Amino acid sequence: MLDEISFKISHMIHLRHLDLSYNRLSTLSKDIRDHLDKMVHPNIKLVLDLTGNPLKCTCETIGFVKWMFQTAIKLHNQRKYQCKLSNGEKIFIQNPSRMYEKLKKECSSFTSLIIGTTVAMLLLLAIISSGIIYRYRWKLRYMYYMVKNKYHGQHSNTSAENERIYAYDAFISYADNDRFFVHEQFLKKLEDESGLNLCLHKRDFLPGNDIAANITTAIHDSRKVVIIMSQHFLKSYWCMFEYNMARIESIYSRNKENILFLVFLEELSSKDLPLMVLEQVQSQSYIEYPHDEYGNEVFWNKLTEVLS
Repeated sequence: MLDEISFKISHMIHLRHLDLSYNRLSTLSKDIRDHLDKMVHPNIKLVLDLTGNPLKCTCETIGFVKWMFQTAIKLHNQRKYQCKLSNGEKIFIQNPSRMYEKLKKECSSFTSLIIGTTVAMLLLLAIISSGIIYRYRWKLRYMYYMVKNKYHGQHSNTSAENERIYAYDAFISYADNDRFFVHEQFLKKLEDESGLNLCLHKRDFLPGNDIAANITTAIHDSRKVVIIMSQHFLKSYWCMFEYNMARIESIYSRNKENILFLVFLEELSSKDLPLMVLEQVQSQSYIEYPHDEYGNEVFWNKLTEVLS
């Protein structure tokens, strides 16, 4: 009834014949094989009888098959040993060496298949993971900086009615090349004349803080985000970062409330706009900056009305 050899044999220094016939052994473990080999001496022969056991000749037992023709131990009635292959077929082990070479070829191809399949699955998993990360890259970055800001205590307070208290009426996102328009006209019309409290990166960001953290904090603490859209804006990494952070803020922190307000400083064609900006333009209202006296008056009134 033995299906494995669990008893110790290393102390049996006078062992000459080990009869394990007609049990349920499919193989001998490496430890047992090593113990048996150590008990063989030049002038002493050890006989092992494995007759009638359901031995296996598979990739898992290839070490045992190799041992059968390499060991100095005499295998009693070896030609009567039957071996069960991986496909269930039973054959007599008349030549263990030839059986080992056959298994070696089969197992090497099987191993190659396993390695190839594993590599393919890992590659597919990496591609899928990369796709998911790329798709939600802005959300992941937004969540990272919001958690970071919350950890450092940079978050908005709430009133007794559990309503958000915003530090600014609007955060103005603009390219450095358009700073003269913002500083000379925006501030004059909206802050000095209309009394709005605006947030500008050059003036209101905290020195020494991470730029990205400053941006997410400013957007989170502003009721609206005004985008001064131009060719310079589209070419600026930090401007597009501000745009995407504001877009994610509106979706995940403001219950899909549209907080983005696009001001086109110059005429831009659809082909010049990135897909994410084009979607915003097609789904939400925007305003173009006019270049005449009457249009300017209407423009500033509309902008003040939106931000108030």
